[in-house]
Amino acid sequence: MKSIFIAFDQAHYDHIIDMLERNNCRGFTAWQSVQGRGSISGEPHYGSHAWPSQASAVITIVEDHRVPIILDKLRALNDERPKLGLRAFVWNIEDMM
Repeated sequence: MKSIFIAFDQAHYDHIIDMLERNNCRGFTAWQSVQGRGSISGEPHYGSHAWPSQASAVITIVEDHRVPIILDKLRALNDERPKLGLRAFVWNIEDMM
């Protein structure tokens, strides 16, 4: 099993939740409002007067074979609107209950 942590501009929220559901990623945890800044060229998402953009985050645990499918769909979404910001990180899951 793998976890996929996805941080993204809130404009992507519905697309990402829909994509997870369509790819049988039933379980997830979402944070509707998080703050951050991209590590390469992303603008800050602070929800402030100076930087009003807001970000969200989702983490889901999936079978290993689903990871490339999800990452490909996230890449395509990011490629459609690269200035919004979207990043995904994959970690191994050692144990679950």
